[in-house]
Amino acid sequence: MSKLKIYGIPNCDTVKKARMWLDAQGVEYAFHDYKKEGADPARLAEWIEAEGIDAILNRRGTTYRKLSDEQKADIDAAKAVTLLQDNPSMIKRPVAEYGGGLLVGFKEDEWSAALS
Repeated sequence: MSKLKIYGIPNCDTVKKARMWLDAQGVEYAFHDYKKEGADPARLAEWIEAEGIDAILNRRGTTYRKLSDEQKADIDAAKAVTLLQDNPSMIKRPVAEYGGGLLVGFKEDEWSAALS
């Protein structure tokens, strides 16, 4: 299997759970910290194309709720990429890239099936 890459924010509880699970399974991975390394617009566009805006954009977090109504209106793929690049904490976490595709969010059964 090609190297697993996890994208997220280190202090996010869901990211912590995913990383602890990976460590317990002995799965090697590289971690990309949005706060330190930012979010690549080309990668964000690929994720949105693959999974859809609703899978990648976290509309339940405080960062999204603080946006103006104008910013929240008519979000298409291009606008979503810009919003997510400017506000990486609005990206659902974690996102995992692996040889077979993409995992968004942490659900142990999904990760186990995909990474086994």
